[in-house]
Amino acid sequence: MSYLVLARKWRPQTFRDLIGQEHVSQTLQNAIDSGRIAHAFLFTGARGVGKTSSARILAKALNCEQGTSTEPCNNCSACTEITAGTSVDVFEIDGASNTSVDDIRELRENVKYLPSRSRYKIFIIDEVHMLSTNAFNALLKTLEEPPPHVKFIFATTEPHKLPITILSRCQRFDFKRIPLPKIVARLRFIVDQEQVGISDGALAMIARKGDGSMRDSLSTLDQVLAFCGERVGDEDVVALLGVVDRRLLQETARSIFARDCRGVLDIVRQVDGYGYNMRHFGQELIDQFRTLVILKAVGDAAEFAELSAGELAELQELSGGVALGELQRHLTLLLRADTEIAQSSFPRLVLEMVLLKMANLAPVVPVDELLARLQVLEKPASGIVASGVPSWEAPRSRQAEAPAARTRPELPRSTKPPQLAEEADSPGLCAEPAPAPAAAQAKTSEAGGGDWEGFVAFVRGKKPLLAALLEHGRPLKVSAQAMELGYSAGSFQYNKLKDADVIADLTGLAQAYFRTATAVQLKPLSGSTEGLPPTLLEKKSLDQSAREQELRAVAVGHPLVAAALEIFDGVIESVKEGDGSEKV
Repeated sequence: MSYLVLARKWRPQTFRDLIGQEHVSQTLQNAIDSGRIAHAFLFTGARGVGKTSSARILAKALNCEQGTSTEPCNNCSACTEITAGTSVDVFEIDGASNTSVDDIRELRENVKYLPSRSRYKIFIIDEVHMLSTNAFNALLKTLEEPPPHVKFIFATTEPHKLPITILSRCQRFDFKRIPLPKIVARLRFIVDQEQVGISDGALAMIARKGDGSMRDSLSTLDQVLAFCGERVGDEDVVALLGVVDRRLLQETARSIFARDCRGVLDIVRQVDGYGYNMRHFGQELIDQFRTLVILKAVGDAAEFAELSAGELAELQELSGGVALGELQRHLTLLLRADTEIAQSSFPRLVLEMVLLKMANLAPVVPVDELLARLQVLEKPASGIVASGVPSWEAPRSRQAEAPAARTRPELPRSTKPPQLAEEADSPGLCAEPAPAPAAAQAKTSEAGGGDWEGFVAFVRGKKPLLAALLEHGRPLKVSAQAMELGYSAGSFQYNKLKDADVIADLTGLAQAYFRTATAVQLKPLSGSTEGLPPTLLEKKSLDQSAREQELRAVAVGHPLVAAALEIFDGVIESVKEGDGSEKV
């Protein structure tokens, strides 16, 4: 007896055997059970997902000698003949070979006669989209009003090529690609029945090669068994199918996260030694990092990734200590490298460089955190001035500052207690500035600055461009209930701010800052602005001028400076404030 391939030997014979198409089998069973059986069915979907098998099962369920039932008995002569393809009342027609109108005319003549032995005369036309236009036209009338003893079942992988007149006369069932875990489970059942030793990892590679098709997966399994016999090793499957070993992908990600440059270069050497295509390996790595991103984002990627449960568990462990933003940056680099590899004459070099860049990827600080830090530094509160020394600069010792303190006069400036300095640099205060307390809001000036500087600093953290416009305005009235700003009539800033959308944004920011409904009004100013509150830009300029005059007065009063001016007959041109490290 000739050998029967696994795809035919383990072909589904009942609706229960259909894998991944429960929506189709349940609908057909309900239709049979209720007697609402259509005269024409259209089965669409990718190759090897069970379209023709479902057509045969439906034909057996309708013509079974035990009676019309939701599951055929597969024991009577009608069922066995349909399974063997020898039934005189069930016609399986290849649409690719019978495309002419003459073939359809012969079918129409055959439709008139009653079935010889069975309950229904059933026509199964596979790849029906291959019929010619004339053949479709010849079939229309018969398909719309067939005799009660006739059923049509069409199967196709390209339903968009069928005329709409055919589609409207059929009940359409879309077959899905079979998920990888279900294919692996079916393959595990089959190899157990065949008494073959093979790991779940090898079955996952075979199922992944099938790309959602059960028939392709079984054909690949047949090829593997012919090569390996009854004991199949993972290395044999990798060598036979030429797929990228998942362990190599795992090791690549592990080396990248460990910043192991030598490790990633060694992996590229192995890829080249195994003969893998560099771009194919890069694409497999893209899919690997996509799964890592999904795992980090939603926690469970079983519905989004075609991986076995063991592989998902390994990736879950691998992504445990990596941030989501870092994984997304790695994925972006790989996507960019895929295009470069396709266009480059040195694909290995491109792959090495991108893996090295990923292994040395520096961590980034979120923009929100940077803006929050700037916001804390820029907002004056209770006379406390944030230190201008960068956080990465080590503080100088008190011993180094002592000589300077003894030799130069102390300039009047605000100081910050050490505990406040530590709190300002801590992450906990790098957030949105707290609004003024209710008591303080009640005491804000009705015709002055009030908490104007704090509000502008708050806006700068949210909308820097809007804050730049506010710096040119005069705070005529600032309180938690109302805010009136004055601008020169016809000025650029006034024209920009009077826009309804800008006023709405400004009102929302004021409400968020003062924690109450705040009315915002703009007032055009003309003529002299004497007696009006200064703008923030003018206030900064005045403060800077006052500080320069204060420094000049201190410098003139210093005995060493006075002596130098007398000796060299000089004048003070400018005064620069030092950082305290100079010795006088």
